Amino acid sequence: MSKQVIEYAGEPIGIAVPDEGALRFIAVKFHVFDLDQRRYATLGQLHGAIHSHLSSPERLAA
Repeated sequence: MSKQVIEYAGEPIGIAVPDEGALRFIAVKFHVFDLDQRRYATLGQLHGAIHSHLSSPERLAA
């Protein structure tokens, strides 16, 4: 796999790049910077982490 643009709700928010058998997320939008540089085994796990992060009421409290 080469790098892949990651979108959420139709908006590009970062890219996933292969990194030692996993995928490293590189955030390009401020609201997902907490996930920047984290590694995930699959795209599904990455998408799940993004959804969970953006759905969290704690994120909206700031």
